[in-house]
Amino acid sequence: MTIILLFLPLFAALLLLLFKGGNVKNIALFFALAELVVTGIMVAGFRADATSQYVIDYPWIADWGIHFKSGVDGISMVLVILTTVLVPIIILSTFKHQYSNPSAFYGLILFMQTGLLLVFTAMDAFLFYVGWETALIPIYFICALWGGENRIKVTIKFFIYTFAGSLFMLLGIIYMYLQTPGKTFDIQAFYHLNLDAYHQSWIFWAFFIAFAIKMPIFPFHTWQPDTYTTAPTGGTMMLSGIMLKMGIYGVIRWLIPIAPLGFVQWQSTAIILSVIGIVYASLIAFTRKDGKRLIAYSSIAHVGLIAAGIFAWNMQGVQGAVIQMLSHGINVVGLFFVMDIISRRINTRDISQMGGIAKSAPFLAASFIIIIMGTVALPLTNGFIGEFLLMNGIYQYNIWLVAIAGLTIIFGAVYMLRMYKRVMQGQTNALTASFTDVSGSEKVVLITICALVIIIGIYPQSILHLSEASVSNLIEQVNQKIISAK
Repeated sequence: MTIILLFLPLFAALLLLLFKGGNVKNIALFFALAELVVTGIMVAGFRADATSQYVIDYPWIADWGIHFKSGVDGISMVLVILTTVLVPIIILSTFKHQYSNPSAFYGLILFMQTGLLLVFTAMDAFLFYVGWETALIPIYFICALWGGENRIKVTIKFFIYTFAGSLFMLLGIIYMYLQTPGKTFDIQAFYHLNLDAYHQSWIFWAFFIAFAIKMPIFPFHTWQPDTYTTAPTGGTMMLSGIMLKMGIYGVIRWLIPIAPLGFVQWQSTAIILSVIGIVYASLIAFTRKDGKRLIAYSSIAHVGLIAAGIFAWNMQGVQGAVIQMLSHGINVVGLFFVMDIISRRINTRDISQMGGIAKSAPFLAASFIIIIMGTVALPLTNGFIGEFLLMNGIYQYNIWLVAIAGLTIIFGAVYMLRMYKRVMQGQTNALTASFTDVSGSEKVVLITICALVIIIGIYPQSILHLSEASVSNLIEQVNQKIISAK
């Protein structure tokens, strides 16, 4: 099942190169849905314990200790669900667009899916790095070929940022490989290394920089608003909905478990940077008139809260981060999709030029408010349980930090609801007077996203149960290492 999961999108990406015209997007959607079915089969047979399941382990470059080793536990299963749920939604959301060379566009999305799934399932550090870079290549071309104004300049900045961070991580991986007794990249061998606090501190920063850029965390965030705004909406959704979760997942799976003593030394710094990012991004979001850019800064604030919850390193914080990765991905894709619908119809993303859209597009308005309610963590929506657990986890670490971090909920509600009021309510104008409501694929996407917002909000236990044992086991392992080193 893992082999099918990893290579079906790659096969589909190559197959799409043989097709041209309008059928390409339908074929891409078919394979994306087939990948979702594979995930469904895996979830149905998954045991919610701390073990790794569906493991494959083949010698790849045996002389260097590199194996193609991949599998899923409760944490990675949630990320696999996120990826395979969002990719068909993202593909379907692009059906109203006309892309030059659609075979390449949809092929790159599916190729990127392979890289993302490699990251979320890799149990070999070299394979993890390969997946990390594999996911970067297609999004670079998606942004550079189909992006907006100044796309080359913005995309090069994004590439340099992320590639430079990856090099730091590669140095850390190579160093740890050389320290393993059997010269292996196996994740368990990395976990079992007994390096002193000094060397773990350097390893912590080698990985932290790479992951902080990808999420992004303040002050490594400067590439994000421009890239999200310039990229085509499908690319923006892949970046914000799934790709940034690579960094969050990397912190949970790799950074803290392999460098627990370095983590203890720099824990407060990491949390403070995360909390600064929450306030900083929220304040900037207040001033943005470009709807897409406002959502981009909102994403930085929400990811800052997720990162702070992880670095608090307790059950509530990490469990909150796991379910919030799923919820944030769904919500941010919904927000960018609504803004894409509006901007395509009136040819602007300037919120100040909108108004009264709800009068002629009630279905869009209702969907938009449901997605916003999930984003601002209204009870019984998907964002509530994640933010509640994250705040609980940060509270256990420091009451003053949680008071500041809590501003993301207040600020987020203010600028999101203000955006809704300016876009949907009030009087229509020359641009919005003839606005038409959603139909066809647009309606299907919005119904799906709204359903996920409500279902996860009402019954989050289905997701929490998947990851609970794995999170508990990982926290216990790290805490034992920290205690034994004292």
